[in-house]
Formats: sequence, structure tokens, C-alpha cells
Amino acid sequence: MNGTNSALTLDKIRNFSIIAHIDHGKSTLSDRILEITGAVQTRDMKAQYLDSMDLERERGITIKAQNVRVPWKGHTFHLIDTPGHVDFGYEVSRSLAACEGVVLVVDAAQGIEAQTLANCYLALENDLEIVAVLNKIDLPAADVDRYAGEIETVLGIPRDEIIPMSAKTGVGVPDLLDAIIERIPGPLGDPDAPLQGLIFDSQFDQYRGVVSSIRIMNGKLQANTKVEFINAGAQHEAIEIGAREPVMTPCQELGPGEVGYLIAGIKEVGDAKSGETVTTAVHGSTEALPGYREPLPMVFSGLFPIDGDDFETLREALGKLKLNDASITYTPESSGALGFGFRCGFLGLLHMEIVKERLEREFDLALIATAPSVEYLVTKTNGTQIKVDNPADLPEAQSIDFVEEPFFKLSIITPTDYTGPLMDLCQTRRGEMKKMEYLSPERVELVYEVPLAEVVVDFFDQMKSRTKGYASLDYDLAGYRKSNLVKVDLLLNAIPADAFSTIVHRDKAYAYGSRMCEKLKELIPRQMFDVPIQSAIGGKIISRETVKAKRKDVTAKCYGGDITRKRKLLEKQKEGKKKMKSIGRVEVPGDVFIDALKLDD
Repeated sequence: MNGTNSALTLDKIRNFSIIAHIDHGKSTLSDRILEITGAVQTRDMKAQYLDSMDLERERGITIKAQNVRVPWKGHTFHLIDTPGHVDFGYEVSRSLAACEGVVLVVDAAQGIEAQTLANCYLALENDLEIVAVLNKIDLPAADVDRYAGEIETVLGIPRDEIIPMSAKTGVGVPDLLDAIIERIPGPLGDPDAPLQGLIFDSQFDQYRGVVSSIRIMNGKLQANTKVEFINAGAQHEAIEIGAREPVMTPCQELGPGEVGYLIAGIKEVGDAKSGETVTTAVHGSTEALPGYREPLPMVFSGLFPIDGDDFETLREALGKLKLNDASITYTPESSGALGFGFRCGFLGLLHMEIVKERLEREFDLALIATAPSVEYLVTKTNGTQIKVDNPADLPEAQSIDFVEEPFFKLSIITPTDYTGPLMDLCQTRRGEMKKMEYLSPERVELVYEVPLAEVVVDFFDQMKSRTKGYASLDYDLAGYRKSNLVKVDLLLNAIPADAFSTIVHRDKAYAYGSRMCEKLKELIPRQMFDVPIQSAIGGKIISRETVKAKRKDVTAKCYGGDITRKRKLLEKQKEGKKKMKSIGRVEVPGDVFIDALKLDD
């Protein structure tokens, strides 16, 4: 296709994303489209073709949105496969900014789930054309009529416009491709205007520097011309441009409406962020495109290298990963127990887990992650307001006027049989019911407002286990509210271990403190002296356990003789232990942190 793409006219281009709930068949549909359009030869085909990371293949989930160009009946399609999990919603929102339409996939055996709704509303916000499909019609449990009716009722998409298909067998996929041509409009753009291109994703290549995914809005991007990154204020040469077909195929020019990649030999990671506008250095545009809203991190955790010398490596690794995943935030921090590391913000627990695993795999690091926490707003008695995401930074109790914590608005869609267990779960997590709506006689939507701190630990796991995996969850931030919160410190031999400090609701403080003390008693190895483990709120101790000292039987050699001889030896040992206690330091092995922070085992 080299060189021919300059002749692509706007009405022959279709840009669309595939959106759906987890496991409803987005990646499988992408695979079939690649195969049917002939972009990939059948012999080269493999499942989840676009998922390039090992991690994606192992877990069977998409983490990164991927774009590819395919031909169909004289038209050029730019397809973006998006992740389904709520933690990667930012990927979805960025992808939608580069499209004119979406394919909404709904599982014909499960119907509408929470993410289906959330992604559908996201598409409507961006004013995109929606093509709805019912996938997996080859399954015995598929009920096309029932779920087509549900889509019509809930989303307002007419039943006769819904396309039944099976992404696995390929039935109905050609019909979908024809419907995309008919229903999704071609892109708008002026080829003669100054160049404006939007970067919607980037990754770092060790040999070529930053490889950016770009959507051209206006003008033309030509190879070997000097380009300017407006927001960063940097100039680079466009060494190579082209399209992913799915193999990276270079070309001479990308016109308006096209999606492709740009390599400009950028080594500075900050120059090509997502949301950046690219223009030509000479006679370029002065206006930057509206980029993306910065995502708000929800969950905070400290990442510390096990080997202290890896700190700089971790800093570089986070910079490169941020390029590929713009929703991570990180700031340096130090801890008495764990040394130097970074306080990182994530969009959710799965996101945190994936980032930690990617850092370990892609950059060969060994890391410890501290317990996840959330960001609190603290108003002090002098009227100043500070944000606290690390329990160690919470001011003294006497200088705090009140603390506010973030709340989530949870939307849970569940079969009606599990309504009771779910309501019980939300209430034990200090949730407040806002709405309960029946989508059909068998399915109900529950809307609760729950403190974020109660959601981050294991809410999702609990929800899945109580509903045998049938419930689905979507969330939004619902602002901050005052709460009766306290900081629980853990003291080892009267010295606070900052890695274990946490902020909890006063009603749950005692339970948390005693549970952590018991846990640490099991995990901390015996020392040469008694180690008291205490949990405290301010200066008040609320629970205690003791790790007993290693003791040698000093009286073993006293066979017979007076009791005073034995007592003298025991007293001497006791003195020694006392002295040890005053000078001894409790060594806490790294794995203790990891095991202790896995709370509800």
C-alpha cells in the first residue's frame, strides 16, 4: 500500500473502536476482522492477535488499546481494539477521541453488563455512531431475542439494527463490516489546512525511541519533514510514518482522517505524551487540539525496590511506562523500613497489579508494594486544607479539624437471586443505597455510594464470590465526605513501622489493629529479646502481641546443687535480654511486608 495512501479520500475511511464488557469477545472479533479482510494470512493467525504483551495472553485480557488498518470493499478501516476492564477505562476514552463510531459488542448469553452501559454512555458523550452486535450466537445458552429486547429497552437501539454474529466462527462478521460502511460516517478534515495530528498512545522502543500512535485531524503529515510538538514545545524530524496493517508498514504521507504511527527519534519521554498535538515546524498550526482530561488516580501504593541500588532503574522504568500508560502518577518517597521508592497512583487494584508485574517483567526489577490507600482531604484547625495519600503524612490528631474521604458511586448489575448478599456486602462496607432498578424480571441494577477505602481492598473479589461471578461492576467518583477516621500505627519494640500504618474508620480500628498484630506475630522471626507488637491510635495502645525471645537453657549444666545457682544464671540471662531489648533493632524481612499486607487471607 506504499505511496497509494495519499489518494485516500475521506468518504472511503472509517475509524471505529470495539467496546464491550470484559470477556464479551472484543479481541476475538478483532481477530476475525483481520482474517476476513485478509490483513493477516490464515496460517499466521493466532488468538488475541493484537494483544502483544505476554501478560495479556496469560490472563486473556486486553490491557492496551491496539490500532490496525484493514481494507474492505474499497474502503479503509482503522480499527481500535479496547480493554474491557473498568480499571483501563482511560484507554477506552482516549481511543474514542480518535474515532467516528463504535461497535458495541454484547454477549448473547449474558446480556448487558455494567461496563456495557458505561462504555455506551462514553460513546454517546463523544457523539459517536453506535453499531450494536450480539456476539456468541453459536453458544447453546445464547438467547438473541431476549437480549435484543434488553438492548432496545435499556440503550434505545432498535431491535432490527442489532446484528447477530459469532466472532469465533465468523458468522455475521461480513454483515457487520457492511453495516460499518453504511452507518458510521467518514471523518471530517481539511487536507489543505495546516497539519494537526493527535497522539492518542505511545510506547518506548529501545532502538527507535518513542513510537506514537497518531490520528491526523487536518492537513498532511509527510515523512522526513520537521514536526513540532505544540504542548511540549519541542521539534523533531519525522523519520518514519506509516500504518499498522497489522505489521508496521511505512508510507510517505498520512492525510486527514487517517490513523497511523510516527517515529521521530524522540529519546525524551516527556515530549510525546498522550493528548499531544503534532504540527509542521514551518507554517504549522498554532492551535493545539483539545487533548485528554488527566485521569484521577484512585488507589495509591508505595513501590520500593528490594535492592536499594535499583532506585534509579525504577525511576527510568516508571518514566517509560508512563508513556505507554498515561494514567500512572508517581512521586519519590522514603520509608524507614523499606528505604527509597515511589508513591504511585493507579486507577484501581487490577491496574496496580498489572503495572507492578509489567515493571518486574519488562525492566527486570524486584519490587515490594505497600498496602493500597486512597487520597484523603484533611482540614487542619488553622483552616488550611492538605491532601494525604500516605498515612505517614497525616498530621497529629490535635491539629486536625476534620478529615474527608472519597466516595464511589457503584453501579452493580446482578441476577435478582443475589440481591440480598450484595446489599449485605455494601452495608458492611459503610455503603448507602441510592437506587434499585429492575432492567428485566431476572436482572437488577443496584446503585450504592461507598467509601473508596472500603472498595480498594477486596470488594471486587467478595462481590464475585457472593454472586458466583454473575454480577458486574462499574464505578464513578462521587466526591468527598466527612468521616470519623483515625490513623492506626503499628509499633515494633515501641518503634513505629511506617509501612504498616493505615487510615481507617474509627469503628473498624480495633479489628484492624488486633488482626495486624496477630498476623505480624506469626510472621516476624524470633529475635534475641522479646518483641512487643502493638497497634496504637495516637498515643493510646489498642492491642498487643509478643514475639517471645529465643532462649538457651542456661540451667542445663546445673545438675543438682542449690536453687540459688540456677536462679543466678537465669537472672544473668534476664539482664542480658533486657540490655538487648534497649539496643536491639527488629529486623523485618522483605517478604513479611508482602505477606502482612495481604489482608483477608
